[in-house]
This record gives sequence, C-alpha cells and structure tokens, in this order.
Amino acid sequence: MPTLHNELYGAMVLSSRAHAKIVSIDTSAALAHPGVKAYYGHKDVPGNNVWGAAMFDDEEIFASEEVHCVGQIIGVIVADSQVIAQEAARKVKIEYIDLPHVVTIDEAIAADSFIPLTKSIVKGDVDAKCAKVFEGQTRLGGQEQFYLETQVVLVNNKGESEFEIYASTQNANETQAVVASVLGLSANKIACKVKRLGGGFGGKESRTIPLACIMSIASYHTKRPVRCMLDRNEDMAISGQRNPFMGKWKVGLDENNKLVALDTELYLNAGWSSDLSVAVMERALGHIDNVYYIPNVRAVGRCCRTNIHSNTAFRGFGGPQANVIAETYMTEIAERIGMSQEQFREMNFYKEGQTTHFNQELKDWHLPKGYFQLKEKSNFDARKAAIEEFNKQSKWRKRGISLIPTKYGISFTALHLNQAGAMIHIYHDGSVLLSHGGVEMGQGLHTKMIQVCAEGLQIPLDMIHIVETSTDKVANASPTAASASSDMNGMAVKDACDQINERLEAYRAKGLSWKEIVHHAYFDRVNLSANGFYKVPDLGYKWGENKGQLFFYFTMGAAVSEVEVDLLTGSHTVIRSDVNMDLGRSINPSIDIGQIEGAFIQGMGWSTTEESLYFPNGRLFTQGPGNYKIPGFQCIPQEFNISFFEDVTHESVKTVYKSKGVGEPPLFLGTSVYFAIRNALWYARQENGHPGSFSLSLPATPERIRMAVGDSIAESSKLEAKQGERPWVLSVF
Repeated sequence: MPTLHNELYGAMVLSSRAHAKIVSIDTSAALAHPGVKAYYGHKDVPGNNVWGAAMFDDEEIFASEEVHCVGQIIGVIVADSQVIAQEAARKVKIEYIDLPHVVTIDEAIAADSFIPLTKSIVKGDVDAKCAKVFEGQTRLGGQEQFYLETQVVLVNNKGESEFEIYASTQNANETQAVVASVLGLSANKIACKVKRLGGGFGGKESRTIPLACIMSIASYHTKRPVRCMLDRNEDMAISGQRNPFMGKWKVGLDENNKLVALDTELYLNAGWSSDLSVAVMERALGHIDNVYYIPNVRAVGRCCRTNIHSNTAFRGFGGPQANVIAETYMTEIAERIGMSQEQFREMNFYKEGQTTHFNQELKDWHLPKGYFQLKEKSNFDARKAAIEEFNKQSKWRKRGISLIPTKYGISFTALHLNQAGAMIHIYHDGSVLLSHGGVEMGQGLHTKMIQVCAEGLQIPLDMIHIVETSTDKVANASPTAASASSDMNGMAVKDACDQINERLEAYRAKGLSWKEIVHHAYFDRVNLSANGFYKVPDLGYKWGENKGQLFFYFTMGAAVSEVEVDLLTGSHTVIRSDVNMDLGRSINPSIDIGQIEGAFIQGMGWSTTEESLYFPNGRLFTQGPGNYKIPGFQCIPQEFNISFFEDVTHESVKTVYKSKGVGEPPLFLGTSVYFAIRNALWYARQENGHPGSFSLSLPATPERIRMAVGDSIAESSKLEAKQGERPWVLSVF
C-alpha cells in the first residue's frame, strides 16, 4: 500500500530469553535516538492486554512481568521510518532473571508441562486380545509457512475512536474483535480490510493479530497512521510454525492381518501459548486412521507447553501429521509381517458405509476406486519390478517407490465457524459488486466466487468485481481456512444470487437483456442488493461422547512417487510423481490443479528438506532461507502428473455445485516422496545387513538419509551425547 500522510513505523522490542522475569526496561537510549516518537509497553494498553486465539486467553500483547520465549514481544518503538525504529529498538536494554525452560516434547513430558485440556476419541475395546501386536514411535518436525509477504499491518486512526486496519490476515473478523478489546472499544469502531495476501498457509490465521493490536495501540496514542512489516528473521522468530508431533502407537491385527485395534498417544509442541494447538490436535485425532478401517481405537492427544515461539496453523492443521503416523505404522507393520505395503494397505481400506473411529459413516467412498485407477495409470507394478532390478545392479544409488492414499475431513472442528456471509450490489449499469467473507491469498478464491456469482445471475464474469474483504461489508466472517472457504462463501454467494433472482423473475420472463432487467427493476424500486448467508448443515460432534458428525464430507486421493537416493551423500532426486484426487465437480479445474501441485510440493518440502532447528536456549536457529531450505527448482519431480478420479458420483455431497475443498487435502500426498526415500533405504539396509523395519524421523534430510543407510561409515559416525551434554542445535519433536 502507498504510504499514508504523516505515517509512522513501529519496530518490535523482543525478548532474548526463553523464560525469565523482567527486572527492568531502559528505553532512554532508544528514545534519545533522532526520529523516535515513543515507546509503548504493557502499561500503555488502553484496554485488555490479554488475548487468546481459541480456547484459552493465555497470551499478553506486551509481556508484563515474565517472558516465555525468545522473540516474545515486550514493547514497540515508534519512529519516523523503519530504519530509525529498528535501530532504536535495538538500543532498548532489558534486565532479566532467568527461569527454568523446556524446549522439546520430551522435556515437556518430563516436566508435566501441558496445556490443560486433553482430547481423546475412544471406540470399541482396544484392550481385547489380538493375534499380533506391534508398537512404535513416530516423530515429525515443524514447518515454516514461508509466505513471500511477511506479516504486515497498517493502522489508520481516523479520529472519533474509529480505526481502519489494513492487515495481511486470513482472519479479519478476529483481528477486528481483538483490536477492539485491546483498545477498549466496541467492534463497530474497528474496520479490518484485506485486499489480498502474499501467501498465508495458516500462518496468518491468528499470528497477525498481535501485530495488528500493537500498531493499533501506537496509532491510538500518536493519533497517526502506523505501519509494521516484519523482516524475515523477525517473522520466523515470532510467528510460529506447523506443530511438531510425536506419536506412540500400538496396533493389533487378527490372524488374517486385518487391523483390529489402535492405541495411540499423540503429543504436539504447542510453544509458549495455546494459540490453535488444541484444535490442531482435534483434527489430528480425527485423521489417525487415514483410510483404514480399525474397529477398536483409543486415541489420546496432549499439547505440550514449551518455551519456543507459539506454534500455529499450517495447511493441513494436524491432518498431515496424523496421516504420517498412520502410514508409518502401516509401513512398519507390513515390513515386520513380510507383506508388501500395497497389499497390507489395500486389504484394510474402508468400505462404503463403514464408520470411522469417530462414528461417521463414509458416503460416496471412492478412495479404493481412485487408488486403483492411479495404480494402473502410473504403471506402478511394472515400475516397482524395474526398481528391484535396478537396485540389484546399483551399489551406491538406490531407487524407491511409494503409493500413498489419503482422506481429509472438510469442516472446522469448532462448530460456530462453519458459517459464511456474502453481499451483492447491482448498479444502474448492470455491473455487480460482490463481497464475501473469504480472503484471497493466491488460491483463486475470488475467481471461484465470481464464477459462482456469474452462474447464479447468468451474467458474464467481467460484469462482476470484488474490491476487498472487509468487516464493514461482511460481518462475523470465519477465517479463510480449513479448506472450506469455497464451499461456505460459495453457498453464501449463491444464496444472495437466489434472492436477487427471485425479485427479478418477472423481468427475466420478458426476455430482456441483463442491463434492461436492471434498468426496469431500478425504476420499479426493486431492491438490487442482497445479503447471503450459509451455515454448514449436519455438523455437531460431541467430544468425550463420540457422537455427532465431525466433518461435512471427505476429500480423498492418492499419490505415487519414485525417487533415486545417493547413498554416499544422502541426497535424492524425485524422478516422477503422480497424483489422483477426488474433487467432486470442480468449479475451476485449472485452479484446483495448481492447488494440488502447490500442496504436494509443500508436503514434500516438509517431509524432506525443511528442518527447523533451535539453540538449547529456545532461540530459533533456522531464521531464513540461508539455513531453512524450502523446495527449489531442482526438488520438483522430473515428471509430475495430476489427474481427477474418473467415473465417480457424488450423491451425498451438498456443496456449491458439488465441488470439494482442495487447499489442504493434497499436502500429505507430498510425503509419498518421503516414503519412497524410506523404501530406497530399505533396499540399502537389506544389503548392509540390517533386514526388517526401521524408523526414519521426518524430515528426511540428507543427514538423516545418510545415517540410515546402515553401512559401516554410518555406523561408525554415530555420536552419543555424554551425560549433561546437549547438541548445539536441537530438534524440538
């Protein structure tokens, strides 16, 4: 956005300790810096200094007495420019008294440091006798959202206690609500506006809110516009990541190797506050079965409170983590019983009409059909045989292949969020202004909503325009998340169109053009505006009772990936990936294919190259592209094929034009690359005298791959920490 007249810049003053009492804050040197206007901290908050993203109000806008992570916001310096503000912020001197801190999941478990809400799903009798029982543990790292546009907010104090907030947020409604609380004002005095985002991926669902509040406090006191755009290292230190997970699992089979029981404990690293972690755990518990029928399940989830940045939403929101754990126990069990992974998976697929562990009946269950379509189209069996021959001939390079399925539940697990609104204005010239509650962040949402509106009103696309997403146009909008925005906002747009069409029915019957219809309706004083609304039906799961419907429907798919691994370096090349998805009747196949490709690569990055590391004091080590490696051009599959399920019906799907959500479901399929790497390592380990199953933590970085080869070099290179020693950087899962 262009700079506003008289605009100031706000720079954060951040904690340098993981857990400490604040003894004193000396701002004298900072305030003496030329161009600095003010410093604001917790004593300057006009309203409430405490907020929470979901179930718990356990965060302070400005730390008051204690800090709980490196990077927690203590205050803000307001100055004439970004350079001046940041220079002055570094001059603020803070004296601390250090307190004990925990960083990893294991440390949190040992310290009994948990968010005080345990979630569980229990069905059947998991303690009944099984013919075979297998146990294991799976660890998964976090993931930085790495949107190209970092967190940015501009607040304009309009006078008369009215504020305009321009924020790069997925959640304008919650931004409005929390800013109002922090300023001690009613929500009708705050308007939050979003033109578009330079990426979000969940990282701007809740973590933009503190920045918006702080800039609002600064604007409140200075009575001038105040802007802040975080530098990349600040953004990564402050904003949080995908929750790291650790899963303990115990699986029982019958004598025919059919799944009988699953007993699992899931732990996630929440960071210093609860944020959305409990909701992430809810979704994880709902996806711990993936696509497999398990009649007896006990799944318990706990959120570890640690002294790192508060982890948050990321595309998939716990679903991919649970799916990885599920596919890990399926893979390891298949290896232990000497059965092919594909056969073991296929014999345990859900069937149409069976119920999940949360007692939801599966309708329009096309996963097996789409899976076998992909298996045939990708020539899987022949390629697997060719890989076996290649690996017999190649000593230092091994190839692997994997075929991985998924199902993803579409809906917010918080019932009240499953609603949406839209507004349509039709002007004299026939042009249409459309507003809805969803945020455009590169996923093509506005394009789809214009398509829905054009179809509903039977007018050309170029007659419809969307200005922005704004709380003063559509109130109480849910965040653009959960892969439900096209569904919900699309139905709200359709509802508004239906209202308009009912009023214009008599004019259409005369065979008039659209402009003539609008012209006559206007002169007949017909209301040419409409507010649409939609609430998702049938939902209402009751935690603890295991009753009610958790998800509106499921998006499902499968992927095949083939890789070649260099056993000497641990590097890998993705030779080919094929993805087959069921997206219902796609509103815009081009957009959906792009979403599948992007989600797949993001999941591939999470499971291979993207490793978050921390210093023992809780400070994030990987604070930029120099040491945090998102996928590059060389990582993309050399051959990449996307297709949709063929010859399937969607009788039970009640969405807009029977389309399905696409944003998150394909992400897990990117881990087919990880499982293909694991398959290549299995061949290598067989040759190196390590037959049978093995564990490979995610992400499968070159270091982890090399150390899993099982040769003499890897075995002799293993280092065990002596008592009291800690590595200089840590994984926190």
